[in-house]
Amino acid sequence: MSPAYLLDTNIVSEPLRPAPDRSILERLEQHETELAIASVVWHELLYGCYRLPISRKRTAIEDYLFQVVAATVPILPYDERAAQWHAGERARLAQLGIIPSFADGQIAAIARTNDLVLVTLNLSDYTIFQELAVEGWRN
Repeated sequence: MSPAYLLDTNIVSEPLRPAPDRSILERLEQHETELAIASVVWHELLYGCYRLPISRKRTAIEDYLFQVVAATVPILPYDERAAQWHAGERARLAQLGIIPSFADGQIAAIARTNDLVLVTLNLSDYTIFQELAVEGWRN
């Protein structure tokens, strides 16, 4: 099955939380063959992990990232199409006085140019982008 959902960093990280949200875990399982992440999200996950001191916690996170995420979820690039869409949206939003996070814009662009629904816990970070389908999986 091809991807239908692009996961934001906070959704990919949810299973690592001490008390993960059950509804998010259920949706991840329900849609496991329809998930993808952006290369930008992969960077954010690795950056967060590599900032930790060598420890059991870091090893557990690395195991999850490489043995679960990278092994089962496609990582989509920020390519020429995404860059073009992103530039247009940045220009439109700047005219409105709105300056979103550059990384959020990249993630939105990857979702939009691949016709994917962006899944996040931070809906307000993404609802500013035009023609972008966004969902929150927390009940």
